[in-house]
Amino acid sequence: MAAPDELFCWEGDWGLPSVSTDCLVVLAYAQFAGAPLKLRKISNPWRSPSGSLPALRINQKETLSRPSDIIIHLRKQKFNADYDLSAKEGADSLAFISLMEEKLVPALIYAFWIEPKNYVDVTRRWYAEHLPFPLNFFLPGRMQRQQLEKLRLLRGDESLEAGEELEKELYRDAAECMNLLSQRLSSHKFFFGDSPSSLDAYVFGHLAPILKSKLPNGKLQQHLKSLDNLTDFCTNILLLYFPRDGRESSSQKTSSQPEGGDFDHVPNKRRKQFLSVLVALGAMLSYALLTGMVSIQHVQQGALEEPPDLQTIGSHEDEGDD
Repeated sequence: MAAPDELFCWEGDWGLPSVSTDCLVVLAYAQFAGAPLKLRKISNPWRSPSGSLPALRINQKETLSRPSDIIIHLRKQKFNADYDLSAKEGADSLAFISLMEEKLVPALIYAFWIEPKNYVDVTRRWYAEHLPFPLNFFLPGRMQRQQLEKLRLLRGDESLEAGEELEKELYRDAAECMNLLSQRLSSHKFFFGDSPSSLDAYVFGHLAPILKSKLPNGKLQQHLKSLDNLTDFCTNILLLYFPRDGRESSSQKTSSQPEGGDFDHVPNKRRKQFLSVLVALGAMLSYALLTGMVSIQHVQQGALEEPPDLQTIGSHEDEGDD
């Protein structure tokens, strides 16, 4: 019997099996289809065979990274969550997935990676705390630039920047998309009957981070929570298919945040800040030495024995005696 394919994903938090939307889509679909994957949750994308996450290694030479490619591969291996869908349901599924790519994905990118306070307080902080040194110093910024380029590509505007007007437009489109998804789901457990499909995986992967994260600017979360059937949909999938992650989240909350809250961890926090300052100073000094801004001169031993000022004074007195 062949060894199962290896799936590399970002590790989880906030009660989710992964903090990445793409990883959540793949994880949910694999659960729905019953695919026996060897799961590796990591916090360093450079340990992935493709250098990015998610990544499905299907043999020693081939690796798939896009969620759609991974799902197609699983279908070819007879793990098909859409097997019972009719032709019309299949077409509807593709239409809603395209709608999310157009209306919901740009708002997600903006909310997590572009909106200043959300990015600084949640996104950058999470990756900086979980990535290994020294990747945590530069990789979050690189990831943000990549997400900005992706947003510009989706919007067709190379000069697009963060702003109030852009935020309103993106959040309005996202709210419209969530409303349509809510209408389609109605009172059903899943979008097409009693069994989850690829559409359920995509919807869960995109909505669950909005629902579970603690963003300071939570406008998307507020709208999602106003749609009870979508919030119940995400919660039910977590309970049915990822119960361990929900239990770990609640236990971590009670054990890692006692009554003292963040103040209980002040010494550790200060130690990390001190080490960060030392690393930054070391990097700045190294840069200065390499670029010639600072140089180290070697002084002979004889010059060190007599202070420079006394040498100068003595030479002037000799000149006067002459």
